[in-house]
Amino acid sequence: MTHYMISFPRRAMDVPDAEFQQVVDESHAVIEEAQRAGVYVFGGGIDDSVSTVLVNPDGTVAPGTYPETKHLDGGFTIIDVSTREEALEWATKIAASCRCAQEVRAFHYDPLS
Repeated sequence: MTHYMISFPRRAMDVPDAEFQQVVDESHAVIEEAQRAGVYVFGGGIDDSVSTVLVNPDGTVAPGTYPETKHLDGGFTIIDVSTREEALEWATKIAASCRCAQEVRAFHYDPLS
């Protein structure tokens, strides 16, 4: 089994206010389906109200992030499936419920981390 992150930046989810609750309900239904299927690991949204910091090897903390990261926000779901094709199927369901394209990335799983 491989862990995959399915994600989208906040700006990609451009939903009219009148449709927002329907999107929430539909996306929750997909997550519940993934839970029943036993592939859901965890998910959520980046809390961008909390400032990002870099913690250095010596323990010092500096505001900001790596320059190449720029900004990270939006939502993500972590699933554990056997194939990339399965991950793409779940991403399609999430994309349809959230009404925006989803990025799919595989994790290099390390059981000690």
